[in-house]
Amino acid sequence: MKFTGVFYFYPMGKIILNNIRIFAFHGCLVEESKIGSDYLVNLTVNTDLNTSAVSDNLYDTVDYVHLNQIIKEEMAIRSALLEHVAKRILDRIFNKATTVTYAEVSVSKLNPPIGGDVEAVTIVMEQNR
Repeated sequence: MKFTGVFYFYPMGKIILNNIRIFAFHGCLVEESKIGSDYLVNLTVNTDLNTSAVSDNLYDTVDYVHLNQIIKEEMAIRSALLEHVAKRILDRIFNKATTVTYAEVSVSKLNPPIGGDVEAVTIVMEQNR
């Protein structure tokens, strides 16, 4: 059997930001809005990196400095739930970085006030274009 169709290959790449440490004021408890807590944010985005790999030009890629800035700005806006702040981060990335086809963000609250010896509580959300 002979194949007569056309294959389109869109090579992708990943940009990963690991363990972005941020102090913020998220949580449902009133105390959390006053004393704050430490958070770790991780982000992975899929995008085509081939053009920038050849051109060596920052304008041909997704700038990880810009991704980090989005995370810092969204983490600075208080939310009761980690899911809410993660969704805002994803929405902004897809709005500002038009070549991103997939993103996954994890937000971890370190030493959460849940009445036990817990290192962190983490939520993970992902989104496709």
